[in-house]
Amino acid sequence: MVWKTVTRHFISRAAAPLTVDPELVASLRARLQAAGAARLGRALAIRHVPAGSCNACELELRATQNLIYDLTQYGLSFTPSPRHADVLLITGVAGCNMVEAVAQLRAAMPDPVLVIAVGDCAVDGGVFKGSPAVKGGAEAMLPVDLMVGGCPPSPTQIVQGLLALIEAHDDAPAPPRPVVT
Repeated sequence: MVWKTVTRHFISRAAAPLTVDPELVASLRARLQAAGAARLGRALAIRHVPAGSCNACELELRATQNLIYDLTQYGLSFTPSPRHADVLLITGVAGCNMVEAVAQLRAAMPDPVLVIAVGDCAVDGGVFKGSPAVKGGAEAMLPVDLMVGGCPPSPTQIVQGLLALIEAHDDAPAPPRPVVT
């Protein structure tokens, strides 16, 4: 019975064509390459933490790694290790059970760390705001440098947010790198 319903759903709906502005993608690519090289002189590693999300924002984050957006060509990549990360990206409602885990993760990351809240839930708790199980967004756990709203935000919004964050911190002096002899 379920397969009949699923098949009917797919047959009855025409797929919407994917529309991406090539000029916007080219502009983002140029700006990210310039800002990333000026700020870091190397790749920017992002550590993602889902702090109680519905996974819609995670799907959009994964879309930033597909052939259209391809963050790796700009020097941006996701890393599983907090010790290699420059950016802490939080999605979800900041559940009470995640506060200690996020604090430990942040403590494991080398300074300086930029913190980004992605999605309405991470910005202020979203539709779950006021629940006793929710702290009320990433700001309740850590100071946040950038908030990207949307439920979920599009990959273009996420890339533009990353670019804005890098460009905003472009004026700050880059941290000294240790010299090994």
